[in-house]
Amino acid sequence: MLGRRDLSPWLMAALLAISPMGALATQDPFGDAATPSAQPEAVEQNDVSGESNGSLLDEYGFDPAEEFESEEGEDFSLRDPWEGFNRAIFSFNDGADRYVLKPAAVSYRQITPIFVQQGVSNFFSNLAEVTNTFNGVLQGKWGQAGNDAGRLLINTTIGIAGLFDVAKHMGLEKGDGEDFGQTLAVWGVPSGPYLVLPLLGPSTVRDTPARVVDYYTNPLTYVEHDPTRYTLKATDIIQSRASLLKAESLLQGDRYILLRDAYLQRRDFLIVDGELDVDTATEAAEAIDQGEVEESSDY
Repeated sequence: MLGRRDLSPWLMAALLAISPMGALATQDPFGDAATPSAQPEAVEQNDVSGESNGSLLDEYGFDPAEEFESEEGEDFSLRDPWEGFNRAIFSFNDGADRYVLKPAAVSYRQITPIFVQQGVSNFFSNLAEVTNTFNGVLQGKWGQAGNDAGRLLINTTIGIAGLFDVAKHMGLEKGDGEDFGQTLAVWGVPSGPYLVLPLLGPSTVRDTPARVVDYYTNPLTYVEHDPTRYTLKATDIIQSRASLLKAESLLQGDRYILLRDAYLQRRDFLIVDGELDVDTATEAAEAIDQGEVEESSDY
């Protein structure tokens, strides 16, 4: 017994010393996804078969490949005058993601059954319908607001707190989502320069303060039990990150530019609810920035 007690501290010290090396040696199943030379053949096969793009379209509601490629003639760099600062924050965020968030998301994806992941995703998506409904009303989108409110009511009750998307089978399809940043755009507030926030990621000068309003329309904000609230928010973040692991394989080249262009292109698309093509949406966003579009326009 005495011998075992004497060895246990040394055993613990050895394990602590070996564990970092073991972590570095472990292969990240998504680690080579962003390396241009890692999967050129896989990319070509996906383009030929169309199966990969189809699955991505089903999972994300849009084709990430199109989001990661700016249309010809678009120059989002004009909306990024603070690129040096943004790249520094991006590097910090990328490091935090690489060593903290992504490993957690990979583990979550590997050990959590698909139906549980879907239920978790449905749960947080249902909570987001509060924000969607609120901003739909502010934007005067009565039909969309009614649809989102109906989804919230049905999925919260019949769908068991939103774990099941029952409303979809009743004809109430999930929308692209609304937030207060989009509301400000509809009200004619210019987007301002592109801005990368520490830990929060891509944004704009207009969307950054809008996050405060979105914070207060998030039902999780009002959970009084701190451990429960923190656990739910952490789960939401990990689930969201895990859902992007597959799309991450499309990132090849300058990750900063790809993510910046994808974010701005997607925001332009959401502001006009996809009613215009991306080129027209970008022109409209630039017109808003210049004060050339009134609130009574297509917005």
